[in-house]
Amino acid sequence: MDVLDASATTPMEGGASFSIRNRLFRVAWNVVWAVLASWTPPFMHPWRSFLLRLFGAKVAETAGIYGSARIWYPPNLEIGEHAYIGPRVNVYCMAKISFGDYALASQGAHICAGTHDIDDFNFQLKTKPIEIGAQAWIAAEAFVGPGVKIGEGAVLGARACAFRDLEPWVVYSGNPAQPLRKRKYHSRISSKSC
Repeated sequence: MDVLDASATTPMEGGASFSIRNRLFRVAWNVVWAVLASWTPPFMHPWRSFLLRLFGAKVAETAGIYGSARIWYPPNLEIGEHAYIGPRVNVYCMAKISFGDYALASQGAHICAGTHDIDDFNFQLKTKPIEIGAQAWIAAEAFVGPGVKIGEGAVLGARACAFRDLEPWVVYSGNPAQPLRKRKYHSRISSKSC
């Protein structure tokens, strides 16, 4: 997905950051989600996964997405086996955001793959992919910024903010996120896959 040149479109004056095709796609997606998914009860994960796949997301059969979650652009979303996107999670996937197997984003988490160049006169939009490793947990109302890689089994505590990569199997808290301790290893993933 290409970001438009801010010097040509002047977003600071109300101009677009994305093509008309992209914006129309997102309008259609938001209508479909609002009408067919946002109000559905929690157990209807397969239905919501189907709608996401219909719009280009790569969603494992065992993944779960709550109806109150917001997915910005489904083609940039990839969700592994038994991974969950909880209630009111905002997956702002201007660039690819991937959830590994058994990864979890809890209530109100914000995972944001876009930002602006504050040193650019035109405030150019920049996008960077986010990778959330297998068995990682993004706790309630935590924030993950553009380009961050959350290591396998890492925990980002409630309301913490990650602007840099998080090491595997480490628990983080605060703003900016700081390591607290190592997480005890309790793998759910079969050793056959290693």
